[in-house]
Amino acid sequence: MKRETLFLKVVVFLIGIPVLALCIFGLPSFANYLHYPVLIGMYAAAVPFFFALYQTLKLLSYIDKNKAFSELSINALKYIKYCAITISILYAGLIPLLIPIAEQDDAPGIILIGMVITFASIVIAVFAAVLQKLLKNAIDIKSENDLTV
Repeated sequence: MKRETLFLKVVVFLIGIPVLALCIFGLPSFANYLHYPVLIGMYAAAVPFFFALYQTLKLLSYIDKNKAFSELSINALKYIKYCAITISILYAGLIPLLIPIAEQDDAPGIILIGMVITFASIVIAVFAAVLQKLLKNAIDIKSENDLTV
């Protein structure tokens, strides 16, 4: 199992590096095109994104240590769910700010990108909530079985 979790940890880092590069180099270069509230919102969404990646790494380390069925894993999934909800709310709030930019530059794809990020975050939040509930049920069943033996 260590190979698979190592692969997933590498993937998490590979997801985080381009977003970090975008925050450091990409967004400041778009300051001429985007309004400052949009930039602030995008930077604000980066904070829960990186926190969710950190929680994912913690969850993978719990799996490595055979603590996958624990309250620690449930808490990590709960934080991932909250981060995804926060990101979707932030980007849903940014969409009305993107409409004048899209009309001015004749680029409706900007709005589409905001909607895709919003809906992807909602899907991740629902998936994390389902996993959290399944894990909690599995832990409850395991503790009942431990008590009957």
